[in-house]
Amino acid sequence: MKKAIIAGTSIEDIIDKPFKTYTTDYGDVDAALDGDFLFILRHRSSHTAAPHLINYLANAALLEHFEVSEVITTHAVGSITERLLPTKIGLVSDFIDITYGRASTFFDGIMRPLKHVPMNDVFDDELRFQVIRSSVDRNLRISPALTYITTNGPRLESKAEIRAYRAWGADVVGMTLNPEVNLIHELGIRLCSICFSINWAAGLDEEGISFIEGESRRKLIASVLDIALDALKNT
Repeated sequence: MKKAIIAGTSIEDIIDKPFKTYTTDYGDVDAALDGDFLFILRHRSSHTAAPHLINYLANAALLEHFEVSEVITTHAVGSITERLLPTKIGLVSDFIDITYGRASTFFDGIMRPLKHVPMNDVFDDELRFQVIRSSVDRNLRISPALTYITTNGPRLESKAEIRAYRAWGADVVGMTLNPEVNLIHELGIRLCSICFSINWAAGLDEEGISFIEGESRRKLIASVLDIALDALKNT
């Protein structure tokens, strides 16, 4: 059984393996295979797929094709509450999905039989524990239980929207968690999602929206991937 990481295209610069295109019944996926590990480029090679146009079905279907048993997904986010500050790492424990126009289920009665899959316990406790353990081993503090709200993008959110999301209980905002985790969970694959903050969300920074860029961002992403790989190796 293989294990996998789904991440942004920054992993092309970090994972020293060739990425190639795989074809599934739902479309093409850019990924690299390294022994028992599969690395999927969420946005395709060179970051060509906007968040609302990512083929989440195809990405999840490739996991099924390779009989992946465990997957960790990584997501850059904006901070809404102090539970995750910019440059810090956290674990998603729940989500609010306000996306639209995205294919969000395998079980639509067309390609596969109609089925209603509960979303009570999407994130695997053992994988979450291993991510926390790996972070502690590196003397990194990690926020263990964050609520992620998924917007459609690619535009960023307004200040009023961020105030509303905070009132709803969201800690971080991003554009890629859903329907990605919904689809992986539907397939019965054990799942954990790590997020890392690259900015304060709209209206929360006096200087406006200021993103972490350059070497600082690269080091943060490399640290997240290192933690994810270590966690998967210990499950």
